[in-house]
Amino acid sequence: MLTIRPNCEYCDIDLLADAPDAMICSYECTFCANCVETRLHNVCPNCGGGFEKRPIRPKNAYRNGTGLGNAPASAKRMHLKHDREKLAEFIHRLKDTPPRER
Repeated sequence: MLTIRPNCEYCDIDLLADAPDAMICSYECTFCANCVETRLHNVCPNCGGGFEKRPIRPKNAYRNGTGLGNAPASAKRMHLKHDREKLAEFIHRLKDTPPRER
């Protein structure tokens, strides 16, 4: 089950559980669509993978044990772990290679 992290790891804006602009990589690193497009160029700064839209967890429990009431979003805020100055070189090296070929 996805953690549903509460913020963009780059700019720290809130990304609520139903945020349509939340993007994740295969490790669930979470960033807003604006940072993914304009700063990260679809390169996860943590793993080098690409991003996909984060699914929205239903608010209601349509099946037993599901929904935000039973599996709430995380409240633990995450922050970029890498030096932003060195990040540009990392992104530049990978941005022109499609995620499936990285």
